[in-house]
Amino acid sequence: MLELNVKKPFEIELREIESIETPKKNEVKIRVSYGGICGSDLSLFKGKFAHGKYPVRPGHELVGTIIECGEQSNYEVGTRVVILPNTYCGECEMCRNGRTNICRNKKSLGINMDGGFSEEFVISTKLILPIPDDLPDEKAVLIEPFAVVVSGFNKISIKKGQTVAVVGSGSIGMLAAALAAHLGANVTAIDINSKKLEMVKRVGDIRTVHPQEITDEDKFDIVIEAAGVKSSVEQAFQLIKPGGSMLAIGLAPEVTIPFTQFVRNDQSIHGTITYNFPDDYLKTIDYLRNPDLNVAPIVSKVVPLTDYQEAYDNALSGDFGKILLKF
Repeated sequence: MLELNVKKPFEIELREIESIETPKKNEVKIRVSYGGICGSDLSLFKGKFAHGKYPVRPGHELVGTIIECGEQSNYEVGTRVVILPNTYCGECEMCRNGRTNICRNKKSLGINMDGGFSEEFVISTKLILPIPDDLPDEKAVLIEPFAVVVSGFNKISIKKGQTVAVVGSGSIGMLAAALAAHLGANVTAIDINSKKLEMVKRVGDIRTVHPQEITDEDKFDIVIEAAGVKSSVEQAFQLIKPGGSMLAIGLAPEVTIPFTQFVRNDQSIHGTITYNFPDDYLKTIDYLRNPDLNVAPIVSKVVPLTDYQEAYDNALSGDFGKILLKF
């Protein structure tokens, strides 16, 4: 069986391993169909996570089929599923309050425990969700990253005709732009990469601009920051209308916040991290089943697992949307 292994920062290999163990109790064995390369996978590869563990099998944006069940599993062989990549204890204060996304004892697949960039892997049924027959694997693999956006949108109210700026046109930014346009907003996507701006145009009627083209007149009801770079976050603050809101999805280590502006203009900022399971996944599935929501252009390439180096190089270049590995 083939699996990817990040031995240490900047060193990744495809290796052959013996067939994995039989699932026990409430576990199932998954045969992977597709896996999406995420920014977190790239950060792990580059050694940017203090909590990263090496060696580790990467991968957490996954869709596959159950091929074997433990004796206590309630699922059937042949069920197509997606994966929840963040564990939760169910016992800490956050979990008891329904905030499993910020569980105090959380671990993350592909970061500090083995992920799923493997032809097969075993996982607890607590961390899987069946997907409907009318949602193809190529679309279902977007459920996990799209759920990040859907969860964030729960904190803001996007109404038809509102102005929305999305700062950063990576995969998460493009998904946010697509959903905001789908909800009827007038969307402006902002990015330094002209190739990314061309991609985001294909998901809907979206205005695209370079950060240097922003003027003092460019103010928005809602600003979604999805780049996670100090300069982009600080520019995002300047784009909010009085009474407006900012949704922070990107992770910038440290920024300068215009605090007086926020207070005097009655503005608000919402931080968001991952999602609550299964509610946000179920809501995401409903969106993806809607033919009026156009997310197909967000996937730039589908690459066989054996060409993993090409896939990682493409993802690292920053010139592509979502890169999928086909297993």
